[in-house]
Amino acid sequence: MAWGTAVLLVLSTLLRPAPVRAQCCAGGGGSCIVGGAAQGVLQEKEMEVNANFQYIGTEAFYKGGRRVDERSFDRFESHYGYLRLAYGVTSHLTLSLESGYYLLKKEVGLDKDPATTYRSQGFGDLVIFPRYDVLRRSNNRSSNEIAIGIGYKVPLGSYNDSTGNVEPFSGETFYVTKPTNVQLSSGAHDLIFHAFLHHGFLRSKFNLFASGQYILKGWNPNGERLGDFMSVALYGSRPIGRLVGVTLQVRYEVVKPTRILESVLLFGRPSNYFPEATGYRKLFLTPQVSVTKGRFTVFASADVPLYQHMNSAEHYTQAGSQHTATVGLSYRFSLGRSAFPFPTVKGRYYCPMHPEENSDKPGSCSKCKMDLELAK
Repeated sequence: MAWGTAVLLVLSTLLRPAPVRAQCCAGGGGSCIVGGAAQGVLQEKEMEVNANFQYIGTEAFYKGGRRVDERSFDRFESHYGYLRLAYGVTSHLTLSLESGYYLLKKEVGLDKDPATTYRSQGFGDLVIFPRYDVLRRSNNRSSNEIAIGIGYKVPLGSYNDSTGNVEPFSGETFYVTKPTNVQLSSGAHDLIFHAFLHHGFLRSKFNLFASGQYILKGWNPNGERLGDFMSVALYGSRPIGRLVGVTLQVRYEVVKPTRILESVLLFGRPSNYFPEATGYRKLFLTPQVSVTKGRFTVFASADVPLYQHMNSAEHYTQAGSQHTATVGLSYRFSLGRSAFPFPTVKGRYYCPMHPEENSDKPGSCSKCKMDLELAK
Protein backbone atom coordinates (compact mmCIF):
# COMPACT_ATOMS: atom_id res chain seq x y z
CA MET A 1 0.00 0.00 0.00
CA ALA A 2 1.44 3.33 -0.97
CA TRP A 3 0.53 6.59 0.77
CA GLY A 4 1.14 10.13 -0.39
CA THR A 5 0.67 13.37 1.50
CA ALA A 6 -2.31 15.70 1.55
CA VAL A 7 -3.30 19.05 2.99
CA LEU A 8 -6.64 20.78 3.08
CA LEU A 9 -8.53 23.67 4.72
CA VAL A 10 -11.95 25.38 4.29
CA LEU A 11 -14.86 27.54 5.69
CA SER A 12 -18.72 26.87 6.03
CA THR A 13 -22.00 26.36 8.14
CA LEU A 14 -24.68 24.07 9.27
CA LEU A 15 -27.74 24.05 11.41
CA ARG A 16 -27.35 20.43 12.41
CA PRO A 17 -25.23 17.70 10.84
CA ALA A 18 -26.64 16.88 7.45
CA PRO A 19 -24.92 18.24 4.34
CA VAL A 20 -24.39 15.48 1.86
CA ARG A 21 -21.31 13.85 0.47
CA ALA A 22 -22.46 12.04 -2.65
CA GLN A 23 -21.09 8.66 -3.57
CA CYS A 24 -19.43 8.65 -6.95
CA CYS A 25 -21.12 6.67 -9.69
CA ALA A 26 -18.09 6.58 -11.96
CA GLY A 27 -14.97 4.45 -11.81
CA GLY A 28 -12.85 7.26 -10.40
CA GLY A 29 -14.12 6.84 -6.84
CA GLY A 30 -15.48 9.38 -4.41
CA SER A 31 -16.11 9.95 -0.74
CA CYS A 32 -17.07 7.06 1.51
CA ILE A 33 -18.88 9.44 3.90
CA VAL A 34 -22.54 10.43 3.59
CA GLY A 35 -24.54 12.90 5.67
CA GLY A 36 -21.60 14.52 7.42
CA ALA A 37 -19.76 16.86 5.14
CA ALA A 38 -19.29 19.31 7.99
CA GLN A 39 -18.57 17.55 11.27
CA GLY A 40 -17.54 19.42 14.37
CA VAL A 41 -16.91 18.07 17.88
CA LEU A 42 -19.56 17.03 20.41
CA GLN A 43 -19.64 17.92 24.09
CA GLU A 44 -18.07 15.51 26.58
CA LYS A 45 -20.23 12.38 27.03
CA GLU A 46 -22.61 13.61 24.34
CA MET A 47 -23.68 11.03 21.77
CA GLU A 48 -25.13 11.43 18.29
CA VAL A 49 -26.89 8.86 16.13
CA ASN A 50 -27.24 9.92 12.49
CA ALA A 51 -29.03 7.75 9.92
CA ASN A 52 -29.24 8.71 6.25
CA PHE A 53 -30.68 7.35 3.06
CA GLN A 54 -29.19 8.54 -0.22
CA TYR A 55 -30.57 8.03 -3.72
CA ILE A 56 -28.40 8.47 -6.82
CA GLY A 57 -29.62 8.05 -10.37
CA THR A 58 -28.09 9.19 -13.63
CA GLU A 59 -28.49 8.78 -17.37
CA ALA A 60 -26.18 11.73 -18.13
CA PHE A 61 -22.86 10.97 -19.86
CA TYR A 62 -19.97 13.33 -20.45
CA LYS A 63 -16.83 13.75 -22.48
CA GLY A 64 -14.81 16.41 -20.75
CA GLY A 65 -17.17 19.28 -19.89
CA ARG A 66 -19.78 18.36 -22.54
CA ARG A 67 -22.82 16.18 -22.08
CA VAL A 68 -23.03 13.77 -25.02
CA ASP A 69 -25.49 11.24 -26.45
CA GLU A 70 -22.79 8.57 -26.63
CA ARG A 71 -22.97 6.34 -23.57
CA SER A 72 -21.03 3.42 -22.16
CA PHE A 73 -24.15 1.92 -20.53
CA ASP A 74 -27.76 3.06 -20.10
CA ARG A 75 -28.13 4.04 -16.45
CA PHE A 76 -26.55 3.94 -13.00
CA GLU A 77 -28.62 3.80 -9.80
CA SER A 78 -27.75 3.53 -6.10
CA HIS A 79 -29.86 3.23 -2.92
CA TYR A 80 -27.57 3.67 0.06
CA GLY A 81 -28.24 3.61 3.80
CA TYR A 82 -25.63 5.18 6.07
CA LEU A 83 -25.26 5.17 9.86
CA ARG A 84 -22.95 7.27 12.02
CA LEU A 85 -22.46 6.81 15.77
CA ALA A 86 -20.45 9.62 17.37
CA TYR A 87 -19.38 10.02 21.02
CA GLY A 88 -17.75 12.95 22.80
CA VAL A 89 -14.80 11.29 24.54
CA THR A 90 -13.79 14.68 26.00
CA SER A 91 -14.98 18.23 25.40
CA HIS A 92 -12.37 18.47 22.61
CA LEU A 93 -12.28 14.91 21.18
CA THR A 94 -15.08 13.11 19.35
CA LEU A 95 -14.86 9.58 17.96
CA SER A 96 -17.29 8.26 15.36
CA LEU A 97 -17.85 4.90 13.72
CA GLU A 98 -19.58 5.06 10.34
CA SER A 99 -20.72 2.47 7.84
CA GLY A 100 -23.12 2.06 4.96
CA TYR A 101 -25.24 -0.61 3.31
CA TYR A 102 -26.20 -0.63 -0.37
CA LEU A 103 -29.80 -1.71 -0.77
CA LEU A 104 -29.14 -1.51 -4.50
CA LYS A 105 -26.20 -0.63 -6.71
CA LYS A 106 -27.01 -1.16 -10.36
CA GLU A 107 -25.58 -0.48 -13.81
CA VAL A 108 -27.98 -1.06 -16.71
CA GLY A 109 -26.32 -2.25 -19.94
CA LEU A 110 -26.72 -0.61 -23.33
CA ASP A 111 -30.27 -1.02 -24.69
CA LYS A 112 -31.13 -2.65 -21.35
CA ASP A 113 -29.15 -5.73 -22.30
CA PRO A 114 -29.50 -8.19 -19.36
CA ALA A 115 -26.11 -9.73 -20.19
CA THR A 116 -24.38 -6.42 -19.42
CA THR A 117 -26.65 -5.31 -16.57
CA TYR A 118 -24.99 -5.68 -13.17
CA ARG A 119 -26.28 -5.19 -9.65
CA SER A 120 -25.03 -5.69 -6.11
CA GLN A 121 -26.23 -5.39 -2.53
CA GLY A 122 -24.39 -5.38 0.79
CA PHE A 123 -22.12 -3.49 3.17
CA GLY A 124 -19.68 -0.91 1.84
CA ASP A 125 -16.93 0.38 4.16
CA LEU A 126 -16.28 0.97 7.86
CA VAL A 127 -14.92 4.43 8.74
CA ILE A 128 -13.17 5.11 12.05
CA PHE A 129 -13.13 8.88 12.41
CA PRO A 130 -11.72 10.83 15.41
CA ARG A 131 -12.04 14.65 15.35
CA TYR A 132 -10.37 17.16 17.65
CA ASP A 133 -11.25 20.76 18.50
CA VAL A 134 -8.21 23.01 18.15
CA LEU A 135 -10.28 26.11 18.92
CA ARG A 136 -13.62 26.74 20.59
CA ARG A 137 -14.45 30.25 21.70
CA SER A 138 -17.61 32.13 22.56
CA ASN A 139 -18.75 35.55 23.76
CA ASN A 140 -22.03 37.43 23.92
CA ARG A 141 -22.08 38.06 20.17
CA SER A 142 -20.52 35.03 18.44
CA SER A 143 -19.22 31.49 18.75
CA ASN A 144 -16.26 30.00 16.89
CA GLU A 145 -14.97 26.48 16.36
CA ILE A 146 -12.13 24.92 14.38
CA ALA A 147 -11.86 21.13 14.29
CA ILE A 148 -9.59 18.72 12.44
CA GLY A 149 -9.83 14.97 11.96
CA ILE A 150 -7.94 12.03 10.52
CA GLY A 151 -10.02 8.98 9.69
CA TYR A 152 -9.31 5.46 8.49
CA LYS A 153 -11.47 3.53 6.04
CA VAL A 154 -11.63 -0.28 6.24
CA PRO A 155 -13.19 -2.08 3.22
CA LEU A 156 -16.01 -4.44 4.15
CA GLY A 157 -17.77 -5.05 0.85
CA SER A 158 -16.61 -6.86 -2.26
CA TYR A 159 -14.22 -5.20 -4.73
CA ASN A 160 -13.83 -8.03 -7.29
CA ASP A 161 -17.28 -9.63 -7.34
CA SER A 162 -18.32 -11.32 -10.59
CA THR A 163 -21.52 -12.41 -12.30
CA GLY A 164 -22.19 -15.47 -14.43
CA ASN A 165 -23.67 -15.55 -17.95
CA VAL A 166 -24.75 -18.79 -19.60
CA GLU A 167 -23.49 -19.31 -23.16
CA PRO A 168 -26.67 -20.37 -25.04
CA PHE A 169 -25.06 -22.95 -27.34
CA SER A 170 -22.75 -24.81 -24.99
CA GLY A 171 -24.65 -24.13 -21.79
CA GLU A 172 -21.35 -23.22 -20.12
CA THR A 173 -21.33 -20.39 -17.56
CA PHE A 174 -18.81 -17.62 -18.08
CA TYR A 175 -18.00 -15.32 -15.15
CA VAL A 176 -17.32 -11.64 -15.74
CA THR A 177 -16.03 -9.22 -13.10
CA LYS A 178 -18.63 -6.58 -12.34
CA PRO A 179 -17.80 -2.97 -13.28
CA THR A 180 -16.07 -0.80 -10.70
CA ASN A 181 -19.29 1.23 -10.40
CA VAL A 182 -21.15 -1.76 -9.01
CA GLN A 183 -18.53 -3.10 -6.61
CA LEU A 184 -19.47 -2.41 -2.96
CA SER A 185 -16.00 -1.14 -2.06
CA SER A 186 -12.74 -0.12 -3.68
CA GLY A 187 -11.05 -2.90 -1.68
CA ALA A 188 -8.40 -0.47 -0.39
CA HIS A 189 -7.60 1.04 2.99
CA ASP A 190 -7.87 4.84 2.80
CA LEU A 191 -6.90 7.80 4.98
CA ILE A 192 -9.36 10.66 5.47
CA PHE A 193 -8.20 14.19 6.33
CA HIS A 194 -10.93 16.52 7.54
CA ALA A 195 -11.11 20.20 8.52
CA PHE A 196 -14.09 22.14 9.84
CA LEU A 197 -14.58 25.81 10.72
CA HIS A 198 -17.68 27.41 12.20
CA HIS A 199 -18.63 30.98 13.04
CA GLY A 200 -22.04 31.65 14.57
CA PHE A 201 -23.74 35.01 15.05
CA LEU A 202 -25.69 34.48 18.27
CA ARG A 203 -28.08 37.42 17.97
CA SER A 204 -29.13 36.82 14.37
CA LYS A 205 -28.79 33.02 14.69
CA PHE A 206 -26.97 32.95 11.36
CA ASN A 207 -24.16 30.39 11.00
CA LEU A 208 -21.24 30.18 8.61
CA PHE A 209 -19.26 27.01 8.09
CA ALA A 210 -16.41 25.76 5.98
CA SER A 211 -15.45 22.14 5.62
CA GLY A 212 -12.84 20.31 3.65
CA GLN A 213 -11.92 16.72 3.05
CA TYR A 214 -9.06 14.87 1.38
CA ILE A 215 -9.27 11.10 1.02
CA LEU A 216 -5.94 9.46 0.29
CA LYS A 217 -6.74 6.22 -1.52
CA GLY A 218 -4.67 3.07 -1.10
CA TRP A 219 -3.89 0.24 -3.52
CA ASN A 220 -6.32 -2.67 -3.64
CA PRO A 221 -5.44 -6.35 -4.27
CA ASN A 222 -6.34 -5.90 -7.96
CA GLY A 223 -3.38 -3.56 -8.39
CA GLU A 224 -5.64 -0.52 -8.68
CA ARG A 225 -5.53 2.79 -6.85
CA LEU A 226 -8.76 4.72 -7.29
CA GLY A 227 -8.12 8.44 -7.54
CA ASP A 228 -7.74 10.59 -4.42
CA PHE A 229 -10.85 12.57 -3.50
CA MET A 230 -10.84 16.24 -2.47
CA SER A 231 -13.73 18.56 -1.63
CA VAL A 232 -14.16 22.02 -0.16
CA ALA A 233 -17.52 23.45 0.85
CA LEU A 234 -19.05 26.67 2.13
CA TYR A 235 -22.33 26.73 4.04
CA GLY A 236 -24.77 29.28 5.35
CA SER A 237 -27.66 28.34 7.62
CA ARG A 238 -30.38 30.06 9.56
CA PRO A 239 -33.43 28.90 11.53
CA ILE A 240 -36.90 29.93 10.38
CA GLY A 241 -39.07 30.01 13.46
CA ARG A 242 -38.43 27.55 16.29
CA LEU A 243 -38.50 24.29 14.32
CA VAL A 244 -37.37 24.78 10.73
CA GLY A 245 -33.85 25.50 9.49
CA VAL A 246 -32.52 26.17 6.02
CA THR A 247 -28.96 25.50 4.88
CA LEU A 248 -27.37 26.33 1.52
CA GLN A 249 -24.10 24.70 0.54
CA VAL A 250 -21.70 25.29 -2.33
CA ARG A 251 -19.26 22.41 -2.83
CA TYR A 252 -16.39 21.76 -5.22
CA GLU A 253 -15.13 18.19 -5.72
CA VAL A 254 -12.11 16.75 -7.50
CA VAL A 255 -11.29 13.08 -8.06
CA LYS A 256 -8.00 12.10 -9.64
CA PRO A 257 -7.85 9.33 -12.30
CA THR A 258 -7.43 5.69 -11.33
CA ARG A 259 -3.90 4.29 -11.43
CA ILE A 260 -3.04 0.68 -12.29
CA LEU A 261 0.21 -1.11 -11.55
CA GLU A 262 2.40 -1.56 -14.62
CA SER A 263 2.75 -5.26 -13.83
CA VAL A 264 -1.03 -5.58 -14.13
CA LEU A 265 -1.13 -3.64 -17.39
CA LEU A 266 1.36 -6.11 -18.91
CA PHE A 267 -1.51 -8.61 -19.05
CA GLY A 268 -3.92 -6.18 -20.76
CA ARG A 269 -6.36 -3.48 -19.83
CA PRO A 270 -9.18 -3.85 -17.26
CA SER A 271 -12.11 -5.53 -18.96
CA ASN A 272 -14.91 -3.29 -17.68
CA TYR A 273 -13.57 0.29 -17.82
CA PHE A 274 -10.89 2.56 -19.21
CA PRO A 275 -8.59 4.14 -16.57
CA GLU A 276 -8.48 7.28 -18.74
CA ALA A 277 -12.25 7.66 -18.24
CA THR A 278 -12.01 8.04 -14.46
CA GLY A 279 -11.71 11.17 -12.35
CA TYR A 280 -13.65 14.40 -12.52
CA ARG A 281 -14.16 18.00 -11.37
CA LYS A 282 -17.64 19.05 -10.17
CA LEU A 283 -19.35 22.05 -8.61
CA PHE A 284 -22.61 21.58 -6.66
CA LEU A 285 -25.25 23.73 -5.04
CA THR A 286 -26.99 21.84 -2.24
CA PRO A 287 -30.09 23.26 -0.51
CA GLN A 288 -31.22 21.56 2.68
CA VAL A 289 -34.24 21.85 4.95
CA SER A 290 -34.30 20.50 8.49
CA VAL A 291 -36.95 20.27 11.19
CA THR A 292 -35.83 20.01 14.82
CA LYS A 293 -37.97 19.04 17.78
CA GLY A 294 -36.13 18.60 21.03
CA ARG A 295 -33.12 16.42 20.36
CA PHE A 296 -34.40 15.04 17.05
CA THR A 297 -33.65 16.56 13.66
CA VAL A 298 -35.11 15.36 10.34
CA PHE A 299 -33.50 16.72 7.20
CA ALA A 300 -33.64 16.47 3.42
CA SER A 301 -31.24 17.79 0.78
CA ALA A 302 -30.52 17.51 -2.93
CA ASP A 303 -27.44 18.12 -5.07
CA VAL A 304 -27.82 20.47 -8.03
CA PRO A 305 -24.80 20.10 -10.36
CA LEU A 306 -23.63 23.48 -11.64
CA TYR A 307 -20.52 22.29 -13.50
CA GLN A 308 -19.04 18.91 -14.42
CA HIS A 309 -15.87 17.95 -16.22
CA MET A 310 -15.57 14.17 -16.57
CA ASN A 311 -12.39 12.56 -17.86
CA SER A 312 -13.12 10.33 -20.85
CA ALA A 313 -11.48 8.05 -23.39
CA GLU A 314 -11.89 8.04 -27.17
CA HIS A 315 -14.51 5.29 -27.13
CA TYR A 316 -15.65 5.50 -23.49
CA THR A 317 -17.77 8.19 -21.84
CA GLN A 318 -18.24 8.63 -18.12
CA ALA A 319 -21.49 8.97 -16.18
CA GLY A 320 -21.91 12.32 -14.46
CA SER A 321 -24.15 13.47 -11.62
CA GLN A 322 -27.83 14.01 -12.40
CA HIS A 323 -30.18 13.14 -9.51
CA THR A 324 -28.88 12.95 -5.92
CA ALA A 325 -31.10 13.30 -2.85
CA THR A 326 -30.57 12.51 0.83
CA VAL A 327 -32.98 12.25 3.75
CA GLY A 328 -31.93 11.56 7.30
CA LEU A 329 -32.58 11.61 11.03
CA SER A 330 -30.24 12.85 13.73
CA TYR A 331 -30.58 12.34 17.49
CA ARG A 332 -28.31 13.78 20.16
CA PHE A 333 -28.32 12.96 23.86
CA SER A 334 -25.98 13.15 26.83
CA LEU A 335 -24.75 10.07 28.69
CA GLY A 336 -23.79 12.19 31.70
CA ARG A 337 -23.86 15.86 32.48
CA SER A 338 -20.33 17.20 32.16
CA ALA A 339 -18.87 20.40 33.46
CA PHE A 340 -19.35 23.39 31.18
CA PRO A 341 -16.15 24.26 29.28
CA PHE A 342 -17.36 27.89 29.37
CA PRO A 343 -17.86 29.95 32.53
CA THR A 344 -21.54 30.42 33.34
CA VAL A 345 -22.94 33.70 34.52
CA LYS A 346 -25.89 33.82 36.90
CA GLY A 347 -28.95 35.20 35.18
CA ARG A 348 -27.82 34.25 31.64
CA TYR A 349 -29.36 31.49 29.53
CA TYR A 350 -27.22 28.59 28.23
CA CYS A 351 -27.76 25.55 26.04
CA PRO A 352 -27.20 22.37 28.09
CA MET A 353 -25.62 20.70 25.03
CA HIS A 354 -23.71 23.68 23.65
CA PRO A 355 -22.87 26.04 26.53
CA GLU A 356 -21.04 28.35 24.14
CA GLU A 357 -24.55 29.23 22.92
CA ASN A 358 -25.80 31.72 25.51
CA SER A 359 -28.11 34.70 25.73
CA ASP A 360 -29.40 37.29 28.17
CA LYS A 361 -32.99 36.20 27.46
CA PRO A 362 -34.89 32.93 26.90
CA GLY A 363 -34.59 31.33 23.48
CA SER A 364 -33.38 28.24 21.62
CA CYS A 365 -29.91 26.99 20.69
CA SER A 366 -28.97 27.82 17.11
CA LYS A 367 -27.15 24.47 16.82
CA CYS A 368 -29.47 21.89 18.38
CA LYS A 369 -32.68 23.96 18.88
CA MET A 370 -32.99 22.95 22.54
CA ASP A 371 -34.42 25.58 24.90
CA LEU A 372 -31.80 27.64 26.69
CA GLU A 373 -31.59 27.08 30.47
CA LEU A 374 -31.14 29.76 33.10
CA ALA A 375 -27.81 29.63 34.95
CA LYS A 376 -28.36 29.84 38.72
